[in-house]
Amino acid sequence: MIDGKSMIQRVYEQATKSRRLNKVVVATDDTRIESHVRSFGGEVLLTSTNHTSGTERIGEVVQRLEDSGADDFTIVVNIQGDEPQLNPEQIDLAVDCFSDPSVQISTLMKQITNKEEVFNPNVVKVVVDVHSEALYFSRSTIPYLREYEQSEWISKQEFFKHIGLYAYRIDVLKKILLLLPGPLEKAESLEQLRWLENGFKIKVVPTLYETISIDTPDDLLKLTNKT
Repeated sequence: MIDGKSMIQRVYEQATKSRRLNKVVVATDDTRIESHVRSFGGEVLLTSTNHTSGTERIGEVVQRLEDSGADDFTIVVNIQGDEPQLNPEQIDLAVDCFSDPSVQISTLMKQITNKEEVFNPNVVKVVVDVHSEALYFSRSTIPYLREYEQSEWISKQEFFKHIGLYAYRIDVLKKILLLLPGPLEKAESLEQLRWLENGFKIKVVPTLYETISIDTPDDLLKLTNKT
């Protein structure tokens, strides 16, 4: 609960404010979450308990929507349930990328301004090429500044953190669901590295909006101003 409202309800309500989304569905394997989402009028699908990632869970939902004859759609957005400060415009940024027919997957990044975040392994960093496509994601600090003391890094280099939101073309989503975890994903515990290892391109769009992912109890305390 955050100021009297559950985190998942906050994320759901923010998502429904997007100008680009036609449908918002909570995908969960937990009957408690299913019941709670229904209690505030949200749409929810109870999925298999055997999924090893959110992407697999979304794949099941996409297949079930297609099988039920839902309206045709070509893009699906994976919104993490632990992002209660998600700004609807961030969703729109990710979706707008697909005006370029070459874009397969899109996600977001924000410049890091806090030195602690640069070295925090719970803050995933990303580096991109000149086309704003991801080169690598890591829990480590990337890039490494060889010529400077770590205390100087944030003043000498721009660092970007990954915002945990993905948008996929449906055909691309179905392809990546067939991939097996690779050594980089296993090492970092970051699923998106599986896609990079297999040659898929991830467009990374900068955002100015700050978000706090609730990964730990301390993160929740920060959000509720109890620290």
